[in-house]
Amino acid sequence: MADVHGEAALRLAALDQRYTNGRRAIVEALSSANRPLTVPEILAATQRGVVPVSSAYRNLTVLLEAGVAHRLPGADEFARYELAEELAGHHHHLLCEKCGRVADVATSSRLERALDEAARVAAAENGFDVTGHRIDLLGLCDDCR
Repeated sequence: MADVHGEAALRLAALDQRYTNGRRAIVEALSSANRPLTVPEILAATQRGVVPVSSAYRNLTVLLEAGVAHRLPGADEFARYELAEELAGHHHHLLCEKCGRVADVATSSRLERALDEAARVAAAENGFDVTGHRIDLLGLCDDCR
């Protein structure tokens, strides 16, 4: 966790931004979650008063600009946030099309190699340089089936 906080502070400093207690609390909430969180979930995971609702969105915007956090559009009306892949590790998502729930899913190295190869072929055919990939699998969660 110290590495995540150290990297977050460095990324913010590169933008002349401070790593405030509120931003640290948001990073802590995102780091300890096993899935992307909505703003209300982030606020619920932080100590009361450390991140006022009025500054949560502003702090998230700064964390996004610094490359500390990543925004995921949900299958519902809520965006969800997680730590940037470089900080949290590479993974993909399962999205429930009915309730909007998002779950992280790790993939095997064999599947990752196949995805990288498929991306390389698609890029070569279209004159594109692929630098990474994100996969979101859509369906229904246990509760919505």
